[in-house]
Amino acid sequence: MKNNGFDETRKALTQAPDKTAPRAVPRRVGDPSLIRHVIYVIKENRTYDQVLGDLKQGDGDPSLVLFGRPVTPNHHALAETFVLFDNCYADAEVSADGHNWSTAAVATDYTQKLWPATYSGRNRSYDFQGSSSAPAPRAGYLWEQAAQHRLTYRVYGEFFDFTSKPPDVRPAPFAKALQGHLSPAYAGYDLSVTDQTRVDAWQAEFEDFVRRGTMPRLMILSLPNDHTAGTRERFPTPKAMAADNDLALGRIVEIVSRSPVWKETAIFVIEDDAQNGPDHVDAHRTVCLVASPYARRGFVDHTMYSTVSMLRTMELILGLAPMSQFDAAATPMVAAFTDTPNLAPYRVLRPQQSLTERNTAHAYRARDSQALALDRADEANEEMLNAILWGAIKGPSVPMPKAKTAFRSPPGRDDDD
Repeated sequence: MKNNGFDETRKALTQAPDKTAPRAVPRRVGDPSLIRHVIYVIKENRTYDQVLGDLKQGDGDPSLVLFGRPVTPNHHALAETFVLFDNCYADAEVSADGHNWSTAAVATDYTQKLWPATYSGRNRSYDFQGSSSAPAPRAGYLWEQAAQHRLTYRVYGEFFDFTSKPPDVRPAPFAKALQGHLSPAYAGYDLSVTDQTRVDAWQAEFEDFVRRGTMPRLMILSLPNDHTAGTRERFPTPKAMAADNDLALGRIVEIVSRSPVWKETAIFVIEDDAQNGPDHVDAHRTVCLVASPYARRGFVDHTMYSTVSMLRTMELILGLAPMSQFDAAATPMVAAFTDTPNLAPYRVLRPQQSLTERNTAHAYRARDSQALALDRADEANEEMLNAILWGAIKGPSVPMPKAKTAFRSPPGRDDDD
């Protein structure tokens, strides 16, 4: 445990930090940071190539792009303005473990062993985001760590009661430390609600916090509409939903960057999982973004990171100990930050793609999309949804590549054996 650094949680709670100069990302838990506020945005289900594969400065495959610059101009601009991460991976497979990895740096044995039964429709309810106490990890979730360390925090749309809706969104029955900290006006996972509506609710609270000087140290936001509803009739088209998600993200960064708290804020963005989508490196490689005065400008970071690397970075900034052996051993995103701030604000871009474009009854595989389970994140058959998105955007005559993994079968053995 000592050799691998897994005792860092224990050490962080007992040793007094040295008197060191503040850095954007401290090297040890408890050392001072130049950043005071962390905003963490968790999105749904895109691989790197699906969104950023057209950026020539990164390791991308343009042939796999589904939601390119006309659809996601803010994702592209944020990656170009700040840091492009082209070697960052989701630690999860689906939302059941994804929202646990993204907020707890681990998915417990209960979650890992039982989510396949839930997703295969074998009469198991979805209980992985606070609907049961069983999946909860020993150290709890990121907001519980903040509570234990007396940090102010506000959560938007994560671990909410699935039966509740704005203006009365409530925490999930077994979610701890969220009562009074979960925004009641912010919709959780509900594909009938636009991400613009979510950002409107968040903006109202954010501006009130800034006005009163009570900006929380930690904000966690669910921004789910890049999941899409496939080609389900009367829902926005996949590109329209991705554009809605992109504009919402751009608005968040612009609003923060034009506020008084920008000078000591860092925004982190990641997908909870990559939904096993097309990517020429690995089906887990995903979209990771940072925005901050302390983020390096125009930098391409090829360092291998994953979900827990991002969590590790936020923990170091906030002075929180690791939650599991995974974030304790993770490489923090130190290379992506500088200690010299650039306070230039971000200007949101409007997608060329219409946000109101709707699927019709004649859309590609609209009937199959109608049958997909879309009431919970990732309950839909991922292979079918991926195939629908590919065919709807690329055309049914273009074959969709198989999901790729960096792990290869032994010589002479086919990957399908």
